[in-house]
Order: sequence, then C-alpha cells, then structure tokens
Amino acid sequence: MSEAASTPPAAPADPKDGPAPSAKSAAKKEAKRLEKEAKLAAKAIKVAATTPAGEKKVKVQKEKKEEEAPFVNNTPKGEKKDLNEPMAAGYNPIAVESAWYDWWEAQGFFAPQMGPDGNPSRRVDQKQLPGRTLLNVPGYDLKEKFEFGVITSFAYPIDGSDEKIIIATTRPETMLGDTAIAVHPDDARYKHLHGKFAKHPFLNRRIPIITDDIIVDMEFGTGAVKITPAHDPNDYEVGMRHKLEFINILNDDGTLNDNAGETFKGMKRFHARVAVIKALQDAGLYEGSADNPMQIPICNKSGDIIESLLKPQWWVNCKPLADEAIKRTRAGELNIQPKTSENEWYRWLDGIQDWCISRQLWWGHRCPAYFVSIEGLAQDRDDGKNWVVGRTLDEATERATKLAGGAKFTLEQDEDVLDTWFSSGLWPFSVMGWPEKTADFENFYPTSVLETGWDILFFWVARMVLLGIRLTDKMPFSEVYCHAMIRDAHGRKMSKSLGNVVDPIDVIQGLSLEDLHEKLREGNLDEKEITKAKAGQKKDFPKGIPQCGTDALRFALCAYSGGGRDINLEILRVEGYRKFCNKIFNATKFAMLKLDEQFVPEPTAKPTGKESLVERWILHKLNIASKEINQQLEERNFMVATGVAHNFWLYELCDVYIEAMKPMTDESAAEATRKSAQQTLYTCLDHGLRLLHPFMPFVTEELWQRLPRRPNDATPSIMVSAYPRYDEASMFPDAEKDFDLVFSALKAGRSLAASYNLQTDIQLWIRAQTDAEAQIFESQTATIVALTKNCKSAKVVRELSELPEGCGSAVLTPTVAVYLLVRGLVDLDMEIAKCDKKLDLANMSLDKVLKLEAQPDYETTIPANVRLANEEKRKTLEADIANLVLSKEMFAKLK
Repeated sequence: MSEAASTPPAAPADPKDGPAPSAKSAAKKEAKRLEKEAKLAAKAIKVAATTPAGEKKVKVQKEKKEEEAPFVNNTPKGEKKDLNEPMAAGYNPIAVESAWYDWWEAQGFFAPQMGPDGNPSRRVDQKQLPGRTLLNVPGYDLKEKFEFGVITSFAYPIDGSDEKIIIATTRPETMLGDTAIAVHPDDARYKHLHGKFAKHPFLNRRIPIITDDIIVDMEFGTGAVKITPAHDPNDYEVGMRHKLEFINILNDDGTLNDNAGETFKGMKRFHARVAVIKALQDAGLYEGSADNPMQIPICNKSGDIIESLLKPQWWVNCKPLADEAIKRTRAGELNIQPKTSENEWYRWLDGIQDWCISRQLWWGHRCPAYFVSIEGLAQDRDDGKNWVVGRTLDEATERATKLAGGAKFTLEQDEDVLDTWFSSGLWPFSVMGWPEKTADFENFYPTSVLETGWDILFFWVARMVLLGIRLTDKMPFSEVYCHAMIRDAHGRKMSKSLGNVVDPIDVIQGLSLEDLHEKLREGNLDEKEITKAKAGQKKDFPKGIPQCGTDALRFALCAYSGGGRDINLEILRVEGYRKFCNKIFNATKFAMLKLDEQFVPEPTAKPTGKESLVERWILHKLNIASKEINQQLEERNFMVATGVAHNFWLYELCDVYIEAMKPMTDESAAEATRKSAQQTLYTCLDHGLRLLHPFMPFVTEELWQRLPRRPNDATPSIMVSAYPRYDEASMFPDAEKDFDLVFSALKAGRSLAASYNLQTDIQLWIRAQTDAEAQIFESQTATIVALTKNCKSAKVVRELSELPEGCGSAVLTPTVAVYLLVRGLVDLDMEIAKCDKKLDLANMSLDKVLKLEAQPDYETTIPANVRLANEEKRKTLEADIANLVLSKEMFAKLK
C-alpha cells in the first residue's frame, strides 16, 4: 500500500439519504435549500400573476415515463456479460450485479497468486422469575406444575449435640448430594462449630462444617451454605479447594440414582423435590419457604430446565501453550486489530484455565481415547490410568498392550466427541493437508489475515493459535482483524422473536412488509411470538425493506466498521448508499458522453503539464484520495477509507470537475483544451472506479468495462487491475490552493443569490486586488458560470469604481470580495438594515482581535502562527467592514 496522508477526512455521517458531505459542502447544501425555497416563492408569484381571480389553475397531466421491462439475465453462466447494448436509463442493482461473479470465478480471478463445526447449537436461555412461579416441565404430566422462584430453609442436626444449623436453598432435592456446610471463618455465630460435623437426616453420611470466605456472605441469609460439589459450578470450586467428596445423585435421564438413598432413588428430580420437602417436614427439620426472585436456566431447544451434572471429561493443560502464544504475539508474530481486542487477547491468555475438550453429542470428531478393559480385573472407568489415546487404533493398541502387561484386554473407544472449537482449531493447517507435507502446506501455510468476530476471539482464534504453535511450530496467521457485531438500528441483538433479524438477501433484493411477515412462519415461533415479531417489523420497516443491492450493503458495512464492538444497522443508511451507486452510475454515463468516438486514452495516467487549473486540482484530489485510502486499508480502517472514496466521487468529481469541464468540452472550446479535459476525466473515472472496487465490486466492474482501455493495456477485469497508488507527479498543492479560492468565491456567489432569492440572470463580479489573484479568477470565469446555476456572467474587477451600483457583497479575504447585482430586485431599506446589523457584528469581532493584539508581551508570548492567523482575521474583518459601509452607501444612493 502507500504512505500516510497528512490529514484524514471526516468519516461519512449517518443521514437517511447517504453519508454527510464534508464541511466544505455544507455551505453548498444551505445554498441549495435557499435556492429551492426561492424557486417555490417565485413560482407562487408567477402563478398568482397569470391566473385570473377566482379561477383555479388547471393541472397539466404529466406524461408518465414508460416503465422498463423487468431485467432478465441472458448471460450464460461463466461467460462475460455483453455490454454492447446502451446503458440502462437508471441504476438497477439486480441487472448490474448479474453474471459478474460467475465470470470472475470462471476466469480464475479468485485463484491464489504465487509470490516471494457442524454440531447442532444448543443455547441456554435464562428465564427470569419474579418470585413463586408454577411451571410445566418437559417429560412430566402436562397437568403437573412444579414450584420455582422459592427459597426453602431447613435444618441439619449437629452430630453429638442437640444443636441445629439452618441453611437455605432453591433446589431442596440436591441436599441428597451435600458433602459440606460452609460458614465464614469470621462469623462469631458459628466459630464453636468449626471442624465439627452435621448429620444427614436421610442418609448415613456425616457432613463436615468448613470455613470459606469466598462462597459465604455472612450478611446473606443465615450465613451458612450447603455445598453440593457435583451439582453446582460454584460448589464444585469449593469442593476442589477443600478436597470434598463429589457425590452425583442424578442419572442421565434426570432420575435419582443409588447415591440418593433407598427412599428417593428412581424418582424424577422434581418429584424428588416435593418428596424431600415432605420428608423434612415429617422429620421436624423444615423451617419454611419464601419468595425468591431468580433466574433459571432453560434449554432453548427442548424447553427443559438445565441441571449441573458432574461428568468425567478430557482436558488439555493450556498454560504452557498460552505462555508460548503470549511470547510470540509480543514478539510481533501476530498482529490483532483493533487494539481493544489485542488487550482482551492478553488478558484471557494470562488467566487461561484447563480446557475441557470432550462433549456428549451425537455429531463431531470422536475422541481418540480408548478404555483398556483387562480381563478379570475390576477397573474404574473414571480413572484416567485405565485409558490410552492414539492417533490410530494401532497406536492405541500398542500403548494398551504395555498397560495390560501381557494380560488379555479389549479396547472400547470413548463415545464422546471433541469440542467443536478443538476440531475447528485444527482448520488453518488441516485444510492444507497436514500432517502430510503437501505442496499447499509448504506454499500457503501460515496464512496472512484472519477476519472474524470479536466474540469468538477466545473460543476459536486462540485455539487455532495454541494448536498451530504446538503442532506446526508456527503462528497459523500473521494478522487477526476482529469485526463488529451487527445489531438492529436500536442497538438490540437480532432476534427472531423480536422480528428484527435482517437477512442480507432481503436488503440486497428488497422485500415487502407482507413477505417479511410471511418469513416469520418459516421458523419455529409460536403465534404469540409471531404477533410480537410482526409488530416489530411494522415499526422498523413500515414499507418493507427497499432493494439496495450488494454493493450498497457492502459499502455500508465497511463504512460502519470503525473498530467498535457493535454496528447498529440502519437500513435507511444502506438505502442512502444505493443512491450513491445511482449517482456513480449516472455520472459515469453522462461523463462517457464527453468521450467521443475519436477519444483514445494516453498510454499512462501521468499528467502532460498542459492541464488547466481545475484539471490539476482534481488530479491532486485523486492522488490524495489514493494515498489516504491505501493507508487506511493497510490500517484496516474501512470507515475512513470509504469516507475518502465517497467524498472524492460525490463532492469533488461529480459536484465540481464533471460540471466544470462542460464548457471545456463544448464544440466552441479549443481542441487542445477539450482533449486535455477528456484525458483528465478518463483518468478520474478509471482510477476512481478502481479505488471504489474493493467496497463496490459489481457497479465498478460494470462501468469500468465500458471505459476504453489505454494502449497496450489488456487487463481483462477491474478485479485484477492495478490499484491506484500515490504519485508525486500528480501532486499540485498550488493548484489546490488556487482553485479552493475560486471555489470559495463561487460558493459565496451561490449563497448571495440564494439570500436575495435570485433564480435567473445571476450576474457576479469578483474584485481581486492582487495581480496573481486577478489572473486566477480571469482564467476561471467560465468555471464559475458553469458551477453557478442560472449564472449569466462572472467578471473580474480590480477597483470599486468598476462595480455597477446596487450590488450585494461578501468578503472572502482581505483582497478578494464577491458582488451580486441586485438593483431593482430588493427592498432597499431592508438591505440597509441588514448592512447595519452585519456592521455591528463585524465591529464587535474586530474589537476582540484588536484587544488581543494590544495585550502586553503579545509579540513574545503568542506563537507566530497564532499571531499570523489573528493578523489575517483582522485584515479580513477590516475589509468586510469597508465593504459593508460601501454597500450601505450604495443602497442609500439608490433610494
């Protein structure tokens, strides 16, 4: 890519009709608004003057435009689109985007250029309960409802004493798996119980009373907590810290096993809940229950309530792997963007824990672990000493033979499958043929850039890095770019039940509100959820989703990508970029009319040295845009890159150069002038489309293919053309400065015309007091006329005496002012009053500057650049005051 530009442009904003212009175009927009208002006012006056009193104006029926026939793609798959037909009347994304992708693929443009889980997803939803709630549970009789949102208190008798200790739980049935009671070491109420035991009322089990300042909050409840290590994640941690017994009381089908005791074994878990409470009441240990607002975990597939269950699993010790990944990342082998994601990367790797890699699912890579069942020997299947692992069955058998020590054995492969992220962690090198040393592996591994979501940086990216370093001794890629999460326009996560899921295909092709409603029935939402989703769709998309096209959607997503974690996708903004596509299409279509049949592009894009001021200005702007876009792409700042491309096309090429070149390409223009303007236009279209191509591949290919090629350029597609780079030969800073002055003058003229409601016969005078400025404006009067709507003439004067009487004015610099002839068109008293008001403001501003310059030690304490700016401001205000005084006197004479 190219080197950095000095000042990046403002990123595009978020209006409904596309991105906001730069500050440079704000005045132009205001002028257009005033111009529109003036037109309406002039039209109303005209209608009133020509329509007799009491008579209604008869509306003229507009002739309806003949609608184009629906587009039909007749290009055979894989063949190049035929562009011999004239361009369509308007931009149609479906027509523009057809056929190109198949042709690119058939031509091999996606082929690399040589140079130096499918597991079903189960999600846990947290259901919020306000308090006591009766719920049906799958697997039970529909008439049965069980109590949730309640906390139950009961007492454990202290062994060898008449004393009791009271605990509270939302899952009473789990007391059958309790193996400890925890109290806070500083809680004076229980210090006499430290090291003692409670008796389980239903099982022959003594329960130790332990102290733990992590799990216990002295201020909550009774300050005593039951510990069930096998059925609660937090209790599991306590069990590990205190080396407690882990007792599983549940079978896989949700019934209680032998560990629950004779009374309760075989019961379903929620029947056991009722039975345990009844047994506690009968034993006189029940202390009562109370409402307890809480969340319960529910499987979004089955609707069942999730239960924590202890299962033997396969684990990977990740600490040594993570240490190596951190070392290599810090050494520069891996670059993670944006920086917020890099910080999270280090935070997660520094605190990494062991990784559970086994899953109890039907689908996936089966764990390569085998239980060695030795004949005649009683073995514990949960003891890792009785298992072997192997890449192949032969390797596992070899290891099992050593383990069995000559005894007969059989191998049973574990039915568990590997964690999805373990399998997908092998992806970067397994797809290259690893562990074989294939040509692909040698040539293309490691890869370059991985683009992914920030939310799976740890689940997937880290696992690819850990396994890549371990198995190949290389980072699997050199860069990770984390994109943002797409949310709806209100910042909500997209959800089918909310009706706010946006299908990219619907944005590309468009979809009516009725069809959006119908799509809701393709899922598994119930009628209540469908009704809610319909309301959400109607609110967000009252007219359905407009047809935006792929290019507009791609551009919008890139423009949104500012390195944040979320994108609030506004469909109206995407539609705004569709209008931008339309602008590019129509502007290129119009501009190509200026490239006649005799036009042949120059062999290179290098300037000839004969270009006019506006040509040098636009080539300079194109060069700056190329430099800035390359830099921003290198830095992965797609928001700024799209902003630069958008600004160049809309506000520099379309709004300025294409308009300014009209008189330069007229038949009356000199041949040399016309040819030079054509060459500059061609370079701008050629390079401008290439700059846009990564963001808008289809419309740029469609238009680029219609441009003539430079001599000896056989490039078949814009996709494989050279991307524009910064070129010192196309830098014209003086031209930029000079034309910016001209552009400021014509904008001032537009604003004056709008403020005086002038719509026709606009006559401008530009007073330039220096020879250099006068020469610039003399050469650009045609440009000023071309870029100012309904402008009749623009003249340059040196002295005030050369100006006609009755002019409104605006001062640009101390030596440049713009005048507009308004004699006979304005209320003179009102204009004099305006002059007085402006004079007051100008004098106030001048006083501030003069006071600043008069302060002690001004020359020594204020930086030189600030003093220079103040001097320029003072001179401009002085010129403005003199000009206002002159205008006021002029209007007074006309009275």
